[in-house]
Amino acid sequence: MMSFFITSEKSMTGNLGGIAGADAKCARLAAAVGVTGKTWKAYLSTATESARTRIGAGPWYNVKGVMIAANVAQLHEEGGMKNGISLENGLTEKGEIVPGRDATKRPPGATANEHDIMTGSMMNGMVNGTNTCSDWTSAATTQMTWVGHFDRNGNQADPIIAASWNAAHIQAGSCADTGPGGGAGRIYCFATN
Repeated sequence: MMSFFITSEKSMTGNLGGIAGADAKCARLAAAVGVTGKTWKAYLSTATESARTRIGAGPWYNVKGVMIAANVAQLHEEGGMKNGISLENGLTEKGEIVPGRDATKRPPGATANEHDIMTGSMMNGMVNGTNTCSDWTSAATTQMTWVGHFDRNGNQADPIIAASWNAAHIQAGSCADTGPGGGAGRIYCFATN
């Protein structure tokens, strides 16, 4: 039933082997927990493709069967709809909670905030300029990417942006190091079927 997850595997750079490498990571991690027969896509935008158009039509469910969104419009919270991505529901493929900003709600042993999820996207799921680590092939210190807060928690002056699951801010580090400021190089994965 799982058709959505945040990667348990971290990537400390923005070089994911391109969009094909990111998609392959999603498929590999899903297969490792026994989810096969699905086509997996990373929720990442590139210069030629937006995350919104890559991931299918929905609905999407996490590993525990909780609906994340019924369709693309709900996922992107259009028309007043809300999706189900949160600290409690934004689980890895293994069913693990990703460490968020709130230290009191982190899994045992987790000390760092890892709520920044790489997307390269705006809130509507379209590409955000060139902030995609050269379409996920670069580990350059001169490039950055847009990230979202899966836990909907941030400290920006604008609470709407701070709570964005896919476009909260440009990362604090660079494509060479996704760790500073709450990152761990994680991505969202969606099944298209």
